[in-house]
Amino acid sequence: MKKMNCWEQQKCGREPGGAKADEIGVCPAAVETRIHGMNSGNNGGRACWAVTGTFCGGAVQGTFAQKIFNCMECEFYKTVVAEEAAEFMPSKQIISILRNM
Repeated sequence: MKKMNCWEQQKCGREPGGAKADEIGVCPAAVETRIHGMNSGNNGGRACWAVTGTFCGGAVQGTFAQKIFNCMECEFYKTVVAEEAAEFMPSKQIISILRNM
């Protein structure tokens, strides 16, 4: 079974070529190539909680520290944690990659 990226599950339309990309912009998670493959995702699609500037809950989200508590309550986040199980890449490692590249 194919694992979904955040924009596929959330149906936000902010992926490149998506229904709302022209209107409200492309989501940074959809084009964040430095973490491509993390948690089996395309670009940042399964590590969106670690990417700043995502658009969730009708508003642009800020830094990791500002948004992580909301993200941890998100059904998509919970799905990724469950699907990846022992292979789940922790936020600390994802952020380290984003900072060092």
